[in-house]
Formats: sequence, structure tokens, C-alpha cells
Amino acid sequence: MSLFCRVLVRLSVGIILVLTGWAVVFYVAMIDEINDEVDDSLEDYSEVIIIRSLAGEQLPSKDNGSNNQYFLTEVTEEYASRHEDIRYLDSMIYIREKGEKEPARILITLFRDGEGRFHELTVSTPSIEKGDLKDAILRLVICLYAGLLLIIIVINVWVFRKSMKPLYVLLRWLDNYKPGIKNAELHNPTDITDFRKLNDSIERFAARSEELFEQQKQFIGNASHELQTPLAVCRNRVEMLLEDESLSKSQMEELVNIHRTLERVTKQNKSLLLLSKIDNGCFVDTKPVDMNHLLGQFLEDYREVYEYMNVALTLTEEDVFSVEISESLAVTLVTNLLKNAYVHNVKNGNIHITMRKNEMRFCNSGASVPLEKERIFERFYQGSKKEGSSGLGLAIVSSICKQYDLDVQYSFCDAQHCFSVKKR
Repeated sequence: MSLFCRVLVRLSVGIILVLTGWAVVFYVAMIDEINDEVDDSLEDYSEVIIIRSLAGEQLPSKDNGSNNQYFLTEVTEEYASRHEDIRYLDSMIYIREKGEKEPARILITLFRDGEGRFHELTVSTPSIEKGDLKDAILRLVICLYAGLLLIIIVINVWVFRKSMKPLYVLLRWLDNYKPGIKNAELHNPTDITDFRKLNDSIERFAARSEELFEQQKQFIGNASHELQTPLAVCRNRVEMLLEDESLSKSQMEELVNIHRTLERVTKQNKSLLLLSKIDNGCFVDTKPVDMNHLLGQFLEDYREVYEYMNVALTLTEEDVFSVEISESLAVTLVTNLLKNAYVHNVKNGNIHITMRKNEMRFCNSGASVPLEKERIFERFYQGSKKEGSSGLGLAIVSSICKQYDLDVQYSFCDAQHCFSVKKR
């Protein structure tokens, strides 16, 4: 989840909780205040009736047009002892003037006259319909919710985007930054101290990356020159010694082994240097490459080289597999997969290559057990040692695919070892 979405969700949750708490408190406070006002009027009304009753004066008329009602009844001492002196109720009462029931607030009071008799006075006054009030408050709160939440979210989105604009500019620049090529300058003016410090840190980091990149390129070039030359000299000297007829058979065999070892070291050195160049992004010249056409250029050559194995090769071209890639690395990718299919094959085996719009697939016969998926693309890993294999071919394939956002996968199905290169 992006920083913007995370902040927006947290703000929205916090605002909703606050508004919900406020609505509950507001509703309870409003109902309590209404009840207090009604209770005060009921207390005044009941006080007038009690005073007149105790004084023997005429009681107020029950039909006074105010919809207020009272009932005065004599009760037993036992009844009075079992009930509170003052009770408040919300109930429905029948209004004779309207001929219907309405919600009312009721006050029930117990008192004793001068002769010691107990009386119960019930006074009531119509009140507002609390169900209607609750619905009205709920509608208002929902509208307030929606309005406030929308306004707050819009304000927060505007403030957040305005405040975080330097960060997004910096992220876009980092996405497009590639060491070793001329990159656009970082133009990200801001008056926010934290972002200014971040800009300075990124620029220093980029400068240091460029410096390290140049040092690595220089090291790769020097290593290629310093190692390849001595290896070539050693090979030449061994070849010269092999021409000496005075050498014994055992000496000749030893020199042949030394020459074979030097050949293998030379190939591994070239492969390691190529891996270093790929990992350091030294191949920046990319263009669309038709992998079908590229594959066709090498098929016949490999058939001739491995003709002694009598391997049947079939090519199925369902579509053109085109990739934006360095052409030299595209050649390395295709030839390494093709060579791997031959080197790890068996006599009278088969190779089937399928070219699709988004996939290039090499399947070959070979060992009867699958290889280790977790290690197959590691450097120097070999399921079974094969002559002509340096253990770096598939590592180079994996490195090239990572460089150009391709996905390389291994699978074992129907006794076939399959390597597929797909576009992500």
C-alpha cells in the first residue's frame, strides 16, 4: 500500500470514530436536556396540585385544553412503602381531546395528607416522538458524516499531494536513473527542510554510484587484459611444447591435460567478465531484437558441431518473439540456451524449441531425474559434469533476463528438461 493510501485510510478511520463518538454524546445530551425541561414543568404542575389537595382547595380542571393530565388516587401504606416517592416514565397515554394515543412524559408522586392517608399523583404531558427524533438525528448525522468526511478527505488529499510533491518528483527521477549513462539533472526545489536534505543525500549517493561504476568498468577492463594475456601466453607455450617430438608419451599426456585446463580457465574467465559487465549494466545499447531470426542464424552451426550425438532438433514458430535488448546479449542468451540443450543431452536424443509472442522455450532430453530448481541458475552449479560446460551458462542467462525484465524458468515434464524465457 502506498504512503498516500495508508495515511488517507488512517485519517478516515480516525475521523469516523471521532464523529461517531460525537453523535452518540450529542444524542444522549439532547434527550437528557429535553427530559430535564419536561420534568421541571411536571414537577411544577404536580406541586400545584399537591398544595391545593393538602389545602382543601379546588383542584385544577382536567379538561383545560393543554393536553396535560393528572390522576389523584388514594393508596395503602403498604403500596406506598413498596414504591419510590418520585418516579419518571416515558409511556403512551390516551389524549381525550384528540381521541388518540401519544407519547408522554409521566411523573408519579406519593405523598401523605394531614390525616396520614397516602395518595398517588400521576401527572403527564405529551412529549415529542423520540423515535421520530432519533430518525431525524440519524439522518442529520449521516448527512454531516458524508459532508464532513468528504470535505476533510478532499482537504487532506490536496494538502498531502501538495506537501509530498517533492518526494514524488524524487521517486520519478530515481526510477529513470541508470548508472553509466547521462541522466537528467535532479531539479526538485522545495522549502521543506527534510526534503532538501533527502535531495542532497540522493545526489551524493548518485555521484558516488557513478564513481564506483566507473571504477568497476575500469577494473573489468584491466582484469580482462591482465588475465587473458598471460593465459594466452601459457596456452601458446604449451602448444609449442606439444610439437616437441622428443617428449615421452606421459609428458605429452600431461601437456594435453594442462592445455585443456588452460582452455577451461580461459572460458570461465571470459564468462565471469561477461557476468560482471551484465551485473554492472555495461550493456546500455538496446533495440528490438527478433529472437526467431537470431536463433535461425545459429541452428545449423550447432547441428554440425554436435552431429556426432545424432540429436533430432525441431523448431515450432507460433509467433515472433521480439525483445528490447542489447543485441550482443541477445546472441549470448540464445547461444547459451542452445548450447545447454546440446551439452546436457544424450545420444539419439531430441531438442524441441518453441517460439511464441511472449515466450521462447527450449526442451531437451537428458538426465532421467529433474534438476534442483533452487540451484539450477547458480554459478558453477552442474547437475552432472559435462564436457564443454563451464557451469556459468545458465547463470549468464539468468543475469541477462534480470537485466531486461524477463522471466526464466525451469521445469521437468515427460522426461524433458525445459527452460522458458517469458516477458513479464
